[in-house]
Amino acid sequence: MTFTYVTLFSNLIEGYFQDSILKRAQEKGLFHVDYLNPRDFTTNKHGKVDDTAVGGGAGMVMTPQPLFDTLSHLKTQDPEVHIVVATPVAKPFTQNDAKRLAKKRHIAFVSGRYEGIDERVVETFADEVFSIGDYILTGGELPSLVMSDAIARNIDGVLGNMQSLETESFETQLLEAPAFGKPPVFENLAVPSEFLKGNHSKISALKFALSECKTKFFRPEQLKKHRKRTLYEK
Repeated sequence: MTFTYVTLFSNLIEGYFQDSILKRAQEKGLFHVDYLNPRDFTTNKHGKVDDTAVGGGAGMVMTPQPLFDTLSHLKTQDPEVHIVVATPVAKPFTQNDAKRLAKKRHIAFVSGRYEGIDERVVETFADEVFSIGDYILTGGELPSLVMSDAIARNIDGVLGNMQSLETESFETQLLEAPAFGKPPVFENLAVPSEFLKGNHSKISALKFALSECKTKFFRPEQLKKHRKRTLYEK
């Protein structure tokens, strides 16, 4: 797997891969990271990649030429590259998307800046567009990192124990049950006693109940989906 980041600010991304799980995964050759800067492809003599919006409006827009040439270069190098654009005006990125995209060989994440990317770039090159939430950020680098992290975790070998993926939130409609570490009692706060008795069937039942409680409190719409699916499967 290769992740290519099309960004004006690669330094915002590079540091994330210099520690912990993703660093080790790169060292094992499980995925590779590289960068393309649209400023390196601009024909503007001053190196500009933005301009005012056609039709007026506040802010600047990333102009089409630098991105067209950047992505054309990328497609020439690898015609099968899967191009993803991060934008708030798109469908939500989900765990199912992360699992599906983890099977790709090469993904390029296009990070917008200013007031966004010229729509002609998106229409011409994007294979998929995703939003990571209903809010606005200063650029697409963070959404690109969020998506690539979620995808990378689903690449075989990246996590030490791939079975841990099976119990995470959004693998079903329910949120993951609360986690407790040792010691069992800390500052007079104890973990649920059932967790200490070694009865795995009862522990599983308790975790499921806690999972339902957490989902009901934080994401009631997910609980409705879970119950509807359960009735359908019966």
